[in-house]
Amino acid sequence: MTAAAKRADMNDDQVLIAASKKQPDFKIKEMLSAGQKVFGENRVQESQIRWGETFQYVRKDIELRLIGPLQSNKALEAIRLFDVIETLDRMSLAKALVKAADKHGSLPSLLVQVNTGEEPQKSGVLPRQLPLFLRELKKEYNIIPSGLMCIPPQKEAASPHFWLLRKLTEDYGLQFTSMGMSNDFEVAVEMGATHVRIGSALFGSRI
Repeated sequence: MTAAAKRADMNDDQVLIAASKKQPDFKIKEMLSAGQKVFGENRVQESQIRWGETFQYVRKDIELRLIGPLQSNKALEAIRLFDVIETLDRMSLAKALVKAADKHGSLPSLLVQVNTGEEPQKSGVLPRQLPLFLRELKKEYNIIPSGLMCIPPQKEAASPHFWLLRKLTEDYGLQFTSMGMSNDFEVAVEMGATHVRIGSALFGSRI
C-alpha cells in the first residue's frame, strides 16, 4: 500500500486511483514498480501516447480511467483506450459513446459526474437533474452507470459534497462513489468513497 493510502487508512474495498495526468514518465515507472494498478488520466490524446506507446507493455495489467472531461468527438478513441470513463455528464456524450461502442464492440464502465456545488463553470449533472438524467440514460441507451463522481468547489468544505454524492449513489442503487483528491481524500475515505483520485499527494510536486 502506498504512503498516501496508509495516511488515509483506506480499507481493502477502497481503490486508490493514481492521477497520473501531467506526471513525467519516470514517476509513472516508479509507481508501476511499486505495484500500483489503477491510473487516472485527464486527456485522451496524452493518454494514447503514454499508455498506447510508452507503457504499452503494461497496459493489459492495469486499469485505466478517464477522470477529465471528454469531448464527444473523442468518444471512439476513449472507448478504445479506457476501462472506465468517470465523466459522463450529458446525453449528447452518452449518444456518442453508444455510437462508438457499436463500432468498437463494447462500452467501458461509466460514472456520471455530478456538479454538487452547482458551479456554472464546471461540468457535471446538477443534483436535482440527476433522476431525469439516469432515467433518460436507461430509456434512450439502456445505460446504467456503475456510480457517480464529483469534484467539490475549491473554496467550500468538501464533506457536505461527499455526503451528498454518497447519498445519491445509495438512493439510486449505484455501486461506486469516486470522490476525493490530494487535498481532501482523507475526508472522502472517512465518508465512504469507493475510489479516490490522488495526484500530488502520491507522486509529489511536479517537476
